[in-house]
Amino acid sequence: MNEFAKLLLSAVLGLSCVACVETGDESIQAIGAGDNWPLPGGDESDSHYSRLTDINKENVNSLGLAWSYELGSNRVQEATPVVIDGIMYTSGNLGRVFALNATTGEELWLFEPEVDMQVNRVVCCDQANRGVALADGKIIVGALDGILYALDQKTGEIVWRVDTIVDRERGYSSTGAPEVAGDLVLIGNAGSEFDVRGYVSAYHISDGSLAWRFYTIPHDPGEGPQETEDLEHALETWGENSRWDIGGGGTVWDAIVYDSRFDTVYIGTGNGGPYSHAARSEGEGDNLYLSSIVALDRQTGKLKWHYQETPRDSWDFTATQPMVLTDMEIGGEARPVIIHSPKNGYLYVIDRETGKLHAANALVRTSWADGYDLETGRPKLTPEFSDYSTGPKIVFPSSAGARNWYPPAFDPETGIYYASVLDMGNLMYMLPGEQPHRERGLNAGASLIFTTSLEAFLPNMPPHLREQIEKLPQMEWVRDNPGYSQMRAIDPMTGKTIWAIDREGWQDRAGALVTKSGLLFHGSIDGKFFVRDAASGEVLKEIETGSAIMAGASTYKVDGVQYVAVAAGWGGGGWSFVPDYSAPYRYENTNRILVFKLDGGPVEKPALLPPLEVAPEPPAQAANVTPEVIGKGAQLFFANCALCHSNMARSISPDLRRLTPEKHEMFRDILLEGLLVGLGMPRWDDLLSEEDVGAIHAYLIDLQGKQHAREKALKEAGKPLDSKGLVIMSNY
Repeated sequence: MNEFAKLLLSAVLGLSCVACVETGDESIQAIGAGDNWPLPGGDESDSHYSRLTDINKENVNSLGLAWSYELGSNRVQEATPVVIDGIMYTSGNLGRVFALNATTGEELWLFEPEVDMQVNRVVCCDQANRGVALADGKIIVGALDGILYALDQKTGEIVWRVDTIVDRERGYSSTGAPEVAGDLVLIGNAGSEFDVRGYVSAYHISDGSLAWRFYTIPHDPGEGPQETEDLEHALETWGENSRWDIGGGGTVWDAIVYDSRFDTVYIGTGNGGPYSHAARSEGEGDNLYLSSIVALDRQTGKLKWHYQETPRDSWDFTATQPMVLTDMEIGGEARPVIIHSPKNGYLYVIDRETGKLHAANALVRTSWADGYDLETGRPKLTPEFSDYSTGPKIVFPSSAGARNWYPPAFDPETGIYYASVLDMGNLMYMLPGEQPHRERGLNAGASLIFTTSLEAFLPNMPPHLREQIEKLPQMEWVRDNPGYSQMRAIDPMTGKTIWAIDREGWQDRAGALVTKSGLLFHGSIDGKFFVRDAASGEVLKEIETGSAIMAGASTYKVDGVQYVAVAAGWGGGGWSFVPDYSAPYRYENTNRILVFKLDGGPVEKPALLPPLEVAPEPPAQAANVTPEVIGKGAQLFFANCALCHSNMARSISPDLRRLTPEKHEMFRDILLEGLLVGLGMPRWDDLLSEEDVGAIHAYLIDLQGKQHAREKALKEAGKPLDSKGLVIMSNY
């Protein structure tokens, strides 16, 4: 590190270092995991910090593979492994649970939930699961279809199971890790893009009985009184004619943290549904408790305080991203705080006891707000740049978020916060007219295009719309830099970057782990596992794995040996958009647990993908197919199918430009009869008619015919068949 960097680091640490702060019986030095890694975040603070020092700067160069375990999937891995007394417990896609010998990788037991695979219809962001909870001899996990399981820790047998979904006619799913709070376990649900009302549920660990449930937003007042006085208060912040039929959103799909000091549970709530505040609430009110941190009494579920990070959310700015609990010196006084960086581009320091905002600093370009008033705690909204109900707007950050589910890490001794940060925007515009409620369907009511694809997309837009967009002030931001991703070390009170490392591309984001020995561990989308000097960002060790690594790592010690474990495998929101700089573009997306130790060996890469073949020639169109039918099919495809089918080379979802003759024959039965539900392809007979399915099929036949001709010509010319498409979705 040069002298300027040392001076900068010293100055920043002087602002936020809290290693010496003592508060009664509490000490921040107690933050961090030891030999065990008992929680997905490592400790009650969710710090992703370890006090282990056996692996350090002097010897980390000898780090290598201790063992690996194949997870039997090619979909998505987002969980951080938990380790207790030499046994690793972790979850995979759908809510599968694995118990492994933490020193050898030997499988001790495997739990496969019986998931209703029709749930894939209402999953925005793949079959993700972010971890398990341990309590009272039980491993607790939420399955994708919303069933919460308690398993015997020794055998994996089901002790109890409970359905967490309050309305099976709505688009609910479950992807987050449960949170243990005393004798209770809490779980939320996902689905704000569909047609749901958010809530969090608390169950007794002993038998799975419901202790309490907290709804994050009001219900239709026409249906009677709200469940609590807090919701009656929240109702005052919604328009009289709000779209209660759609549900409102506010789901608690991640970020539940228990604070034993105050016997309080903090939940982060999700975005509104539909997206636009104007469409959702007639442009009226702040819409509590959307996009908020909500503090609940553990025993009763009653609200203690709330802080709304994004009033009037219109941009999918969830507050469900991971929180860190710590103590910081603020105004000469040690205060218990939450450090939180949600989607909206700001880094917050919020008082855990009172909900008071201590700091809010932008990490990226923001066009929806121009800073915060610390006296009122409110953002300085800039609707002239972000209210797309009045016309298209380029909004920074994007709906992918400046931060998302991938966990940050916090070092309590230095006060540094480590996190992947994405600086990117999206064009947003309303769909014309009032949108009807689509039961168990997407109800966002808005379209978006990421700024990384915007300039390439503009020529395809109607001239009048293109002209409006090109005149927007934020178009200069797009031309200057449409989007980039970094791993950063940040001072949480000022938001200032201590160091930053550019990633492979905007989809390259991963969770972090930091240790007392000054090491930062994280993966990358292109198949590398990095160990950096936490003080400078310098790479100390780089391990080639051939697998995209998005999840946060954990570290533990057994029989005197320290190990580092991480889940590897591509997936998540926008899972079908596989960028050409990623490992799954070259290698099979074999999901694995990779465990490293000093003097370990190399990692065996997955098999290389075979060369692309020319798309098969499609069948002839039906006699009644016209250009209008194909156009209708295209509209239906992008409204219903494109969330999972990107139709891009190397996608890990089926490329429908390459349907076989057999799949064309089965097309109608797949969509309307559910022929492939068990494989994750849901049925659509409740939303699509025979005519709709015929139109979609006609569009795909037309698309495949063009792709076949194009690739045949490329092959004859000796050129590669890979074709890049516009990425309009995100790896959430």
